[in-house]
Amino acid sequence: MVTRRNFFTGAAAMVGAGFVSRIGAASLPEAATMQGAATQAPLSPPNGRPYNPVVTLNGWSLPWRMNSGVKEFHLVAEPVIRELAPGMKANLWGYNGQSPGPTIEVVEGDRVRIFVTNKLPEHTSIHWHGQRLPNGMDGVTGLTQPGIPPGKTFVYDFVARRPGTFMYHPHADEMVQMAMGMMGFWVTHPKNPDFMKVDRDFVFLLGNYDIEPGSYTPKTATMLNFNLWTINSRVFPGVDPLVVRQNDRVRIRVGNLTMTNHPVHLHGHEFEVTGTDGGWTRPESRWPEVTTDVAVGQMRAIEFDATDPGDWAFHCHKSHHTMNAMGHDVPTMIGVDHRSVAEKINKLVPDYMVMGERGGSMGDMEMPLPDNTLPMMSGQGPFGGVEMGGMFTVVKVRKNQKPGDYRDPGWYQHPAGTVAYEWKGALPQATRKHSAGGQAMPSSQAPKNIEMTVRKPGGHGSHD
Repeated sequence: MVTRRNFFTGAAAMVGAGFVSRIGAASLPEAATMQGAATQAPLSPPNGRPYNPVVTLNGWSLPWRMNSGVKEFHLVAEPVIRELAPGMKANLWGYNGQSPGPTIEVVEGDRVRIFVTNKLPEHTSIHWHGQRLPNGMDGVTGLTQPGIPPGKTFVYDFVARRPGTFMYHPHADEMVQMAMGMMGFWVTHPKNPDFMKVDRDFVFLLGNYDIEPGSYTPKTATMLNFNLWTINSRVFPGVDPLVVRQNDRVRIRVGNLTMTNHPVHLHGHEFEVTGTDGGWTRPESRWPEVTTDVAVGQMRAIEFDATDPGDWAFHCHKSHHTMNAMGHDVPTMIGVDHRSVAEKINKLVPDYMVMGERGGSMGDMEMPLPDNTLPMMSGQGPFGGVEMGGMFTVVKVRKNQKPGDYRDPGWYQHPAGTVAYEWKGALPQATRKHSAGGQAMPSSQAPKNIEMTVRKPGGHGSHD
């Protein structure tokens, strides 16, 4: 449990004498920091208007102080070390010790003041993505404000005008700073705590990095070929589960600050999209789904009733986004028998492994990896290797999970007779339709030699 005593550090300690004057340091709110990557319990509001707090997956919410009716926060932009999963750490840029930065929670109508101290080696800013605010608080370097120089502290001051889910990120050297992990979530709760109330409310950001195996720092000039796809800068099996009680009303708010879209998919339940960056969606405009696409720069809030207990997968449905660092030029070797070649290579390279001739499964393989490198697909479940990585986690629905308890309950105990099993009886002979009339015949009587004529397209002129 994180207490107030060990959760906060003094402003002077965080900002340092070289960053602000003594008077300035005395007037700054404390700058909370967090080093670990475990999901923290929701931050119940100690003062101000009441609200129902969110849970940031593998993250936390930023505390504030009240100053003459104003909620004051302190963000510190700085280099951080983020553990993507046990066995791999990355040199990133973030806020208050982590990437993504802490979630900021306020209430509709709050006047908010955010102190931003820059500990980066270059200037920065913060854009409050999706917010209605004075133009000079929008955070676009060169357009609405000068950049925040290294060692300086700027102040953003505005009213949280509408409820909703937003993001924050730099609008300064974006290609570098966002590629290094500078981003965070902002939730403005409605004035009425009973409006759109749910039992469990999760938030997280989708991210992407290009980190060569064996290295620690992302490539910042990458545009498309990223090799690590993350949920709050964590990859499976390092992503915590979303733990809920059976029949809870659950909301999951997903923000996307990657370079591509992500069709997020939930197993075992259908949901509705109840919110976007622009606000809540009207009830008459919703429809049931099991997958929703979250485009670049967008947020989607989905809601469902957790009616069925179990361990339900939740992931991006782009296959390569549920894998960890891999090469993009791996050939397809399915059906190729290269045992004799492998024997010769093994005499020269003892650790050489045959890959891909029977498919891509790597669950039983053990191969040497560079230091600080994760397997492409790892993580163990109750029945063996899960063979997933990247943007993948599990929604754990339990009958006896207590309200407000987010601790991992372990693997689901399936009732007898409810797990897929091996059929050990006789198998019928397969039949296929081969004749022009479509008459079925046993596969043993099927024609042996079938000539196929392939027509190659001559161009694109006939496309409609």
